[in-house]
Order: sequence, then structure tokens, then C-alpha cells
Amino acid sequence: MNKKEIALLTETESLERLLYRLPKNHSQRRFLEAELYRSAAGERGEDRLRRKFIEFDFEESYRILRNVSLSMGDWKVQIDGLLLTNRGVIIVESKNISGQLHFDEKTGEFSRIDREGGKAVMEDPTSQLNKHIRFLTKFFRMKNIDFNVDGLVVFTSKQCEFLTKPPHNYVCKTYQMVDYLHYILQTFPQSASHSNLPDTVELLQKHQTPFKRQPLCQRYFIASDELQMGILCTYCKAHRIIRKHKTGWLCEACHTIDDQAFQCAVQEYFSLIDRNLTNKRLREFCNIESPYTASRLLATFDFAVSGAMRNRTYQLQNKE
Repeated sequence: MNKKEIALLTETESLERLLYRLPKNHSQRRFLEAELYRSAAGERGEDRLRRKFIEFDFEESYRILRNVSLSMGDWKVQIDGLLLTNRGVIIVESKNISGQLHFDEKTGEFSRIDREGGKAVMEDPTSQLNKHIRFLTKFFRMKNIDFNVDGLVVFTSKQCEFLTKPPHNYVCKTYQMVDYLHYILQTFPQSASHSNLPDTVELLQKHQTPFKRQPLCQRYFIASDELQMGILCTYCKAHRIIRKHKTGWLCEACHTIDDQAFQCAVQEYFSLIDRNLTNKRLREFCNIESPYTASRLLATFDFAVSGAMRNRTYQLQNKE
């Protein structure tokens, strides 16, 4: 039997499912709704960045890598995008921040003014970019690779306006990204690097250290017993999906049939509760009475399994 592969829900999907399971009067609901809004906006920004990368073209060989996670000892970085050429590498960091944006050269602070005129001082995104530049410079030096390294912060929100820009870093809007990439590449000496581009790409991919997302209940200190148990019906939003042998997974409330309901519930468990799943925890989370039914259902997925019999534990395969 071909077992089904299973992965975590996206950050936005996870927040949506968490909110469905929390009581309407939960103390963190407004905060989590704001987190959901930011996550969804961030994903839209990343999608705009991805589509803009498609427009990039260069007369020399190049490669684009997205979502690059690297580490040197305890020093870990997660980079949104890398443009690699034989001249050097450009780090691309995306930020979904709206409003009027101000980089204060005297104080080194970054702030924004929102639609209501409120001012908020925020972490300067060029500071993170500079850290990533230092990291990659050291990383390549340790690998005996002579590479120019520079970077660019791309603000992906359509509702942003630069009041000032930092004097020593490149920042732009999404529609300006391709022009900025070409400009930065022209600042790299053509003969400075002697690296082999395919070998450099292979080296970076070899040293990828996937980012491990923490289950949301652990991140936000929410006890699992605060959640509504059961399998969600995506049509009526009730957690009353039950298994029917002939018709599949059926909602008792609206009678909708959803063949993916159970798989989504398992994804929810790993995304919200814990990275380890047992037969008992599955039954509690999905309101399944029979341990034998739960065991047969678990056997349909491609899990990493440890232990035997009652002590058996299931984890997602390490493919994040």
C-alpha cells in the first residue's frame, strides 16, 4: 500500500485552525487574529516577491534560491532569497510593512507612521540584512570561496511610502527589485570572483538546515485542553466530522462529505499541539473511540515511527 505523505500546515492555515478551536472569549483571540492578519499579508508579499523574481534576467549565469536556512555553530540565519552569479551573491530580504517609512540616519532608528497617523519605532530591517551579509561573507571565507556579498531589503506592501532611505543599504519596493538587482550586480568587479557557480549552489544546498517551526500552542503558551476537540468541517466550521465506512468522512451538523478531513486534522495536530503523536493523543484530538480504528488510520501515512505497541510514537518525516 502506498502511504500518504503529510506535512505541516502553513503558518496562516495553522493560525486559522487554531482560532476555529479556541473559545470566542479566549484571552488571546484578538492577538491571534492580528497574527493571522500579519501572516496572511506576509504570504501575499512573498508571493509578489516570487513573481517578481520570475521577471529577472541576466546575460551571465545565475541561480535564485529561496528560503535558505544556514548555520555556523549556534549562529543561524534564515534568508528569504539569494541571487547567485559568478560575480557574487545578493541577499534579498522581504518585509511586509505598510505606512510611511523613515530611516533616521542620526539615531539609526527605523519607524513607520500608519494610516491613523500613529508612529511606531520598529526593528531596522537593514540591521538584519547586515547580519546576514556578515554571515555569508564569513561562510564563504571558511569554504575558501572568493565572493562579493551584498544585499537588498524589498518592502512588499503596496501601501508603503519611503520618507527617507538608509544611506548605506539598498531598500526598494517590489516593483523596483529587478532594477536594483541589476544595479548591485554592476557594482561587483567582474574579475573579482573565481568561484564555480554550480559548485557554490550545491554547497549552499548541502548545508541547508531547515527551519523548525514550533507548534503554535507551545509558542503561544496555550494548553491543549483549551481547544475544541474533533475534526473540523471546513464547510460549516463545526468540529463534528465522523467516519462512515461507505461515504467517507461525514459532518454530523451539515452532512458534508470531506475525504481530506481526517488528514487535515492530523496536520492540525502537528502544527498546533506537538511534533510527537500517539494513538491515544490522536483519539483524544479527533474524538475517535476505537484504538484499532486509530491504528489503522495512522498506518495509512508515511510517518517516522519509533517504539512498539502502546509506546509507539509517530513523527513527520524530516522534509521541512
